[in-house]
Amino acid sequence: MELGIIGQAAGLFAVTNIDDILILALFFAQGAGHPGSTRRIVLGQYLGFAAILVVAVAAAFGATFLPESVIPYLGLLPLALGLKAAWQAWKDHRYGSEDEEEEQTKQGGPGPLEVAAVTFANGGDNIGVYVPVFATAGAGGMTVYAAVFLVLVAVWCFAGKFFATRPVIAKALARWGHILLPLVLITIGLLILIEGGAFGL
Repeated sequence: MELGIIGQAAGLFAVTNIDDILILALFFAQGAGHPGSTRRIVLGQYLGFAAILVVAVAAAFGATFLPESVIPYLGLLPLALGLKAAWQAWKDHRYGSEDEEEEQTKQGGPGPLEVAAVTFANGGDNIGVYVPVFATAGAGGMTVYAAVFLVLVAVWCFAGKFFATRPVIAKALARWGHILLPLVLITIGLLILIEGGAFGL
């Protein structure tokens, strides 16, 4: 029985979070060479996913922290971060990247809250999938799901870092990451907004 739930939890996590590996790889590439960047990215990923779990568990128990109508508007978070990253990339290209290099040296790539915001917004639609599963699993089953999910967050972080550090991929991300990251974030933001029907889209 336990093994069955563990398998289901692993499958559910993988299906609903597959796109996170690409985002994590981009974040790890952005933080490459900065001391402590891995810690900040992993912390941000855990903060964002813990927030998703809290909302989903609360909703499964009947408390609605996040009304369904609000979820599509979470797309504004990655959209805003993507536009900010795009503006920064354009500014660096136009005026040289000295300021950005100094700033990145200080903060060492993306901060935990930035990663958490993207993780939470990108997983906003997952809440709708998790709630009925959690509600039918009961308190014991829910605990197993949460534990498996939190272990797999670490696996996802490892996979993102693994891809970002493969020589061929690392070279491509170093060359195109400053374009890819805003593009991916903006696309995710727009998809969340459009699929959720935000602003009557």
